[in-house]
Amino acid sequence: MGGLTQDRDALPRAVSRADSAYEAARDLRRQLGDGPFDAVLVFCAPRFERALLAEALAAEFGPVPVFGCTTAGEIGPGGYTTNTLVGVGFPAADFTVVTALIDHVDGFEITDSTAIARDLMDRRDRALAERPVPLASADSFAMLLIDGLSMSEETVVSALHNAMIDVPLFGASAGDDLQFEQTFVLHDGEFHANAAVVALVTTARPFTVFRTQHFVSSDRKMVVTGADPQRRIVNEINAEPAGREYARLVGLDGEPLTPLIFAAHPVVVRVGGQYHVRSIQKVNEDESLTFFCAIDEGIVLTVAEGVDPVANFDGLMESIRDEIGAPDLILGCDCILRRLELEQRSLLDIMSSRLALHRVVGFCAYGEQVNGMHVNQTFTGVAIGRR
Repeated sequence: MGGLTQDRDALPRAVSRADSAYEAARDLRRQLGDGPFDAVLVFCAPRFERALLAEALAAEFGPVPVFGCTTAGEIGPGGYTTNTLVGVGFPAADFTVVTALIDHVDGFEITDSTAIARDLMDRRDRALAERPVPLASADSFAMLLIDGLSMSEETVVSALHNAMIDVPLFGASAGDDLQFEQTFVLHDGEFHANAAVVALVTTARPFTVFRTQHFVSSDRKMVVTGADPQRRIVNEINAEPAGREYARLVGLDGEPLTPLIFAAHPVVVRVGGQYHVRSIQKVNEDESLTFFCAIDEGIVLTVAEGVDPVANFDGLMESIRDEIGAPDLILGCDCILRRLELEQRSLLDIMSSRLALHRVVGFCAYGEQVNGMHVNQTFTGVAIGRR
């Protein structure tokens, strides 16, 4: 049922393929061990009955806080996987973790972020003061998990990043295996829709928050000439039906538009001197396009061209090693469109081996967040080094 045997030096991580929620939770706790843990992070396939899984995890881990989200695929100790429950334990000897639930994110106000950040930092400071053995020279990072269909990521991540000042932040949007019906975050023994969880993680271990993408801009431009920003829908590109004009610009005029095509032919927007992918979620019956991120009339988009994703990943791992040494654990948020592209190009097994080699655990997401930005088609996360 379970995953790989723990490496002696690695932080605890596990995957369960058990059929039932109770078996999966029990299997996960057995693999992670007895800790003691300050918190447990889980990524769960949407096939599990949520109420039963939340109850089972609470029963298995007792007073230890468990938080997480639903996925569009998981990354376990052996690489990419599906229909599983993946978990990471934060040992109390090395970590202090405090979390907060943000409800009703579709009505989130920027002013809410100040109170949330202050509460998290106050609780972190109290927890650090109460530790039996202090964390010497400790530093903090924040992780955000948010309903991937709430269309609230930009507002929440920007406000939280500004409120948390010098704390590096990363995260991702929960998934539901490309059904685009409902996504959930887990906090305090319950799954919540239209919500987010933010965790403030403090450790004396070295760490670095990162983001990478394997696309560069081309000379093929398009202007959004009709849009419904609240629903992230583009109706017109270059004064033509959006789906039809996009297909023409990527050389697929008249062909059905599928997630695989969107994965292979993303569009990018230039912000602050850098290009950021703006991924397309789906084409609608009226030939409009629904995006995974904020979009508006007048925005100039550029068709992107891919570079080798495996070489790009290898370069990222080299830069991480240069900064913190060989990581004990990488928490990774990988856009689902990256995984679809890897499958299409028969690179999934190669990348899975790379993920396992570098101790990556995480999930496939509907969007990623890094510091103050909501981005798409990236691999984003935190690498945590040795003591």
